[in-house]
Formats: sequence, structure tokens, C-alpha cells
Amino acid sequence: MNTGAMMSFLAVDLLLVCVPGADWAYAIAAGLRGRSVVPAVGGLVAGYAVHTALAAAGLAVLVAGSPGLLTALTVAGAGYLVWLGWGVLRRPGTPGAAAGEDTDAGAARMFLRGAGISGLNPKGLLLYLSVLPQFLDTRGERLPVAVQTAVLGLTHMACCAAVYLTVGVLARKVLAARPAAARAVTRTSGAAMLGIGAFLLVERLATL
Repeated sequence: MNTGAMMSFLAVDLLLVCVPGADWAYAIAAGLRGRSVVPAVGGLVAGYAVHTALAAAGLAVLVAGSPGLLTALTVAGAGYLVWLGWGVLRRPGTPGAAAGEDTDAGAARMFLRGAGISGLNPKGLLLYLSVLPQFLDTRGERLPVAVQTAVLGLTHMACCAAVYLTVGVLARKVLAARPAAARAVTRTSGAAMLGIGAFLLVERLATL
């Protein structure tokens, strides 16, 4: 893996991360509901850390070669998005809405939800199973393939952290004095998670 391949991957990865999806929706919702978006974004990054570890261990290849396992993971991720999106729609947050919650417990829930979203995110699976391998030097002349995979995975995690922190903080700051707009944005985020999850469920189950 040379510098050119690394920069190419960075450009493609940033483009993918900047496309709004379930991760964006969760970062926005977390920014409006909690005092800090750090636990939520930390959870999202932790989910991709699991993807990175599995890919570096070679398990991504196993998943890619097992349609049944890939379908099961996609259905689980889609179902989780539907459940979480419905929860956001039922209780749309506004800035400071979590002020009465226990800070540690709230942060732990935000972290675990974030890890669940990214860990089961079909877009994340697509990145690690089909996009990332294209930038690997499979001959391993400079670095072992596992090390290359880890480096690219860490690059993706850094991009996610930067983009999602920015999205969450901006959502909170821009909408802090606009409770009605904040509720509307949170509902839109919840609807996005629910819609993405429902679409993936229908699409995947239709192929069975």
C-alpha cells in the first residue's frame, strides 16, 4: 500500500462518511438530546473498531463469502435501526432534554446505541467488504495485508469521529435556541433511521 492508494482511500472514505445516513441521524439526535455528543460518537467509532478488528483478522472475507451470514447481519442491523428510529420519533429530543438524567447512565446508553448502529450498519459492512479491499496490496510487499487493513480501518474511524462530532455539535449549537426546529430535526433523524432500516429489511427479505 503506497501513499497514493492511502490518499485515494481517504478521499473515497470521506465522501462516503459525508453522505447522510443512519450514523448522521444518530449524531444529530444525540446532539439534541444529550449534554455532549462525545459518548454517541465514541460508540459509533467503537462499532467501526469492531469492523476493523474483524477485517484485519480476515473474518470480513468469511462474511463476504457467506450470503446467509451477511443476510442475517443486514437484517439485524436494519431491525435495530427501525427500533431505534421509532423510539426517536416517539420521544423527539430538544437541547437540554437529558438534563434530568443520570449523566453516567445516559452516556453509557448513548455509547452502546452508537456502537450498535455502526456495528450493524449495512453501509459499514459494504465499506469493509467491498470498498476497502480495493486499496490493499494483496502481495503484501511493503506491509502485511492485515496491517494494511488495520491502517485503512483506523483512517475510516478517524474520518467518522471528525465528521460526526462536527455534525452533532453543529446541530446542537444551531438549534439550541429553536426548540420547535430541534424537535422537527430530531423527528426527521428518527424517520431517516426508521426509513433506512425498513428499506433494507424489505430489500434483503425480498431476496430470500
